[in-house]
Amino acid sequence: MSAQSVDSAGSVRPRRRFSFATHWTTQELVTVGVFAAVIKASTLLVAYVGGGMNPVSLLAKNCLYAMLMIVLLHKVPKTGTLTLAAFITAFVSLLLMGQGVLYTPGVLVACLIAEAVVLLAGGYGKTRNIVLGVLVLELCAKAVSFGISWLMLRENPGMLFTVGLFVAIGSIGTFIGLVLGTTFMKELRHAGIISHS
Repeated sequence: MSAQSVDSAGSVRPRRRFSFATHWTTQELVTVGVFAAVIKASTLLVAYVGGGMNPVSLLAKNCLYAMLMIVLLHKVPKTGTLTLAAFITAFVSLLLMGQGVLYTPGVLVACLIAEAVVLLAGGYGKTRNIVLGVLVLELCAKAVSFGISWLMLRENPGMLFTVGLFVAIGSIGTFIGLVLGTTFMKELRHAGIISHS
């Protein structure tokens, strides 16, 4: 009876299985796709305007990413939204710039860890849990990025130090984005647009 379950009254009913069609509505999937596209487009625009990879553009990119991810998780507060959005942005990076062959699997693992932490904290119903999920995702993703860089540059300590510095700057941008994103969502909550506590 693997496809059935028994409720408290003793009656047998079909066991619900996960599917995209029942977990997310069409509108929610469109929202996730749009936000993922906006996240990627905005970070690419920041990099282009900033003249490439430099501390200022890196700070701004990570700040924008964290802010927009918090807004998305308030719009679609469901398990898997974080993973879906992060995978889309990583996959677009792979298609556009050839990046992410090693990084994308690591990001997916980071997403699963973040999702598990949010579930243990009580789900996406509270702003603090959303912030926690984005924070765990970003820290784990940056650890993966640094680990990949170490594998490739372990014979060149000078370059590895530069990568570590950039990861640290990106982390600062993430923290700023979390603060700004939380403040923005508080204003929306006060305006009655969202109902998260």
